[in-house]
Amino acid sequence: MKSAKGNGARATSSGIPIKPLYDRSDLPPDLERRTPPPGVAPFTRGIHAEMYRARLWTMRQYAGFGTARQTNRRFRYLLAQGQTGLSVAFDLPTQMGFDSDHPRARGEVGRAGVAISCLADMEELLSELPLDSLTTSMTINATAPLLLGLYVAVADARGIARASLGGTVQNDVLKEYVARGTYIYPPRSSLRLITDVFDFTAREIPRWNSISVSGYHMREAGATAVQELAFTLAHGLAYLDAARARGLDVARIARRISFFFNAHNHLFEEVAKFRAARALWAELLRERFGITDDEARKLRFHAQTAGSMLTAQQPLNNVVRTSVQALAAVLGGAQSLHTNSYDEALGLPSEDAALLALRTQQLIAHESGVPDTADPLAGSYWVESLTAELTRRARALMDELDRMGGVLAAIEAGWIQDQIHRAAYRWHQDVEAGRRVVVGVNRFASGEDAAVPSFAMSRAIERSRRTFLERWRAERDAAVVRRGLAALERAARGADNLMPPILEALKERATLGEVCDTMRGVFGTYQPPRGA
Repeated sequence: MKSAKGNGARATSSGIPIKPLYDRSDLPPDLERRTPPPGVAPFTRGIHAEMYRARLWTMRQYAGFGTARQTNRRFRYLLAQGQTGLSVAFDLPTQMGFDSDHPRARGEVGRAGVAISCLADMEELLSELPLDSLTTSMTINATAPLLLGLYVAVADARGIARASLGGTVQNDVLKEYVARGTYIYPPRSSLRLITDVFDFTAREIPRWNSISVSGYHMREAGATAVQELAFTLAHGLAYLDAARARGLDVARIARRISFFFNAHNHLFEEVAKFRAARALWAELLRERFGITDDEARKLRFHAQTAGSMLTAQQPLNNVVRTSVQALAAVLGGAQSLHTNSYDEALGLPSEDAALLALRTQQLIAHESGVPDTADPLAGSYWVESLTAELTRRARALMDELDRMGGVLAAIEAGWIQDQIHRAAYRWHQDVEAGRRVVVGVNRFASGEDAAVPSFAMSRAIERSRRTFLERWRAERDAAVVRRGLAALERAARGADNLMPPILEALKERATLGEVCDTMRGVFGTYQPPRGA
């Protein structure tokens, strides 16, 4: 959005021109068809008739650091403060399939999330948590089958019925190739594992969302709102294509797909983006898969405020940024929300900052009046116009992907990566040139910034993790572990669903790294195209 003084041309972050004034003539001609009441397809105005009047969104603060015991304490603290769902962050070694004592894990153990290498870690992470009445979201991708397997193993050991488990595993590896880089295997092998999770959860854990298709990380990497919308839905379609090719019931799988979007700075574009996403997804499922079941066509999504928009300069400004972004998610009809802590640009969030982030959601829920009616901005000339224009532009971008041969072909060619890189470059050029104002950074800077305490990670954690894993391996039955890993290798070389042998190997005390190494030996590792 252009922030210069005067009445010059302005545009949203996606480059959509903004008029000085909107009126009835700006409403799309098919508005009545596209915006029936909330709860009616294509769900532009919300997936439920009363939205938050009947039930508030799930307040799911993202947390994970250090050891499983430390993170478990933070979970129980946040639940005691009114959080209504868990959201687990895992450290980079766990995301990349390395145990905490692997040489490549050095310096990263417990820093970007909690370290999980074996069944004992997951048992400690979930200690005293009611898994049969609490939903858990796990932000994990390349190793998603393993973390889901460990979660199920803990529930099995407690005698909790699998059918009572509720939650989400992100399991979205395609966006890793274009935005984050925490992939392990080549795309087609990753798709096999993803559909294995689809099949397993449909049969064994029917209340579990088998994938959370994430636009969040693409937006964090620099994508525009249009790109986030188009690429995320295109990835969702690719996953359903893979499920159909596997012979799975696509409508049944669609019922357990959720989405994960970024709640960014431009309040009105973000609201319109969420409304457009729902309508576009419902239409695409009917057009491409012939799905007419309205429950299966509902786009359910979690939102997180934009971490990339947090600033280390004047960090208390981040409280206001997060509030505006959270308001966009609620006005847009999110089913679940995480609000970032104001000190995250400086390090892992402190307990006080995490509590304030949760209180931000609670204030919107109970004091703002926003949840009192479904789709509060419906009928706004500007919002309805933006919703239609975002839909049009996203469809055009998805059509371009189709002409390239689909998402996998575009990823393998590095095209999607290039589009995001170009958008990120333009954004930073605008900030550096002052065309885009960042308060406290390129305008209204105050010289010295107030010191904000942030959570510090002890280096002793890495040493304690090495000692623990040495003991774990020494005390187990090595022959049983070898048999379990050999069974997994045979299954990987065939066509069987890999979830059962992964789960069995983990129960037999194989580590996350050993299971991933077994599959690396079969699938190999992904090498990105040059320049991507």
